[in-house]
Amino acid sequence: MTDGESTFDKLKGKAKELGGKATGDDRLEAEGQTDQLKAKAEELGNKVKDKVEGIKDSLTNNKKDDGA
Repeated sequence: MTDGESTFDKLKGKAKELGGKATGDDRLEAEGQTDQLKAKAEELGNKVKDKVEGIKDSLTNNKKDDGA
């Protein structure tokens, strides 16, 4: 999931949450909160993935430099 998709999902979740609050629909409000949490988890997962890939790349590049 891209950052743009995560942002859209957070906004969609916020809209659901606010809509649920405005209409007294607890299920819709909870669904919106869940959507926002899922989007935040996706963003965090992407950040971790990027960090791991960066570390992997730096270790791989260091090994190549040491062997030369």
